Amino acid sequence: MLDSLLNEIRACRHCEPHLPLGANPVIQAHQDAKLLIIGQAPGTRVHHSSIPWNDPSGDRLREWLGLDKTQFYDAKHIAIMPMGLCYPGKGRSGDLPPRKECAPMWHQKVLEALPNIGMTLLIGQYAQRYYLSDKPRSLTETVKQWHTWAPHTLPLPHPSPRNTLWLKRNPWFEAEVVPYIHQYVHEHLNI
Repeated sequence: MLDSLLNEIRACRHCEPHLPLGANPVIQAHQDAKLLIIGQAPGTRVHHSSIPWNDPSGDRLREWLGLDKTQFYDAKHIAIMPMGLCYPGKGRSGDLPPRKECAPMWHQKVLEALPNIGMTLLIGQYAQRYYLSDKPRSLTETVKQWHTWAPHTLPLPHPSPRNTLWLKRNPWFEAEVVPYIHQYVHEHLNI
């Protein structure tokens, strides 16, 4: 069931007229996965490689998880499903927001095919807005209140190098949240 769904997703061309580089849905999933990462949307490097988080943001995310690339890209352990599965294009101050059609079209179907997910990481404001109806207004306040949704859901800032200043201003994140994620990963993923 999941394999046919993934094939259907990867063949999706619904938003192609609005995508400057064309459609290339990027997703990683396996029915045995125990950790789900929901981020924003692929960047240009990910679009061209079809490998999720294949960029400096992914390097930092893997550090937060305490995983190397081989472990991170093992779909039997980690599922990766962005809010927008295709690169949305460039905006004034970074990439455009994920296409709004994508998550309502695909997310619920994928979630139903992932029965073993014990923790979902919601990375950035788009994922948090979509999945946390009771979230505070700011990303910082949402991430500060991570205990509210733990252990099943954790809101995280984007691991982009552009957020280095945020991380310096909020040292509690790497002191409290990152060790919590490490513990879950190493206790539940058998890595």
